[in-house]
Amino acid sequence: MQTAFKWLILANTIIAFSANASAQNIDVGKAEYQSGCASCHGIDAKGNGPVSKELKTRATDLTVLAKKNNGVFPVNTVYQIIDGRDSIPSHGTRDMPIWGWRFVPSEHFSLKGADDYIYLPPASPEPVVHSRIMAVIDYLNRIQEK
Repeated sequence: MQTAFKWLILANTIIAFSANASAQNIDVGKAEYQSGCASCHGIDAKGNGPVSKELKTRATDLTVLAKKNNGVFPVNTVYQIIDGRDSIPSHGTRDMPIWGWRFVPSEHFSLKGADDYIYLPPASPEPVVHSRIMAVIDYLNRIQEK
């Protein structure tokens, strides 16, 4: 019985270390993009997501943002579009943005215990929202066409 218990502990330890190693390889920006943007902009960010066919205006190709801005990725512009300061009609109203409440400025809501977090929730929801937006921006910056 004691040998079986030792093997169980050893197996759980190996599984825990494997899960930890896998978690460290997660691309948070890509995951945020895929959950909040890819339905319209596409997995490849070229504006061809499954919902794009239903839009009145074609979704923007997000891989050419830097090219259209003289080779400089427009961080502030993209940030303000994601957080809603620069309105994009196809993104919906700020009362009901197409991606839910994940990227809305903190004064619009309060995070609750049921919300998903990578870490424990901070005292203020602003760092969570800012981190999500910056993760998407980082991902988009990395996939720009040269």
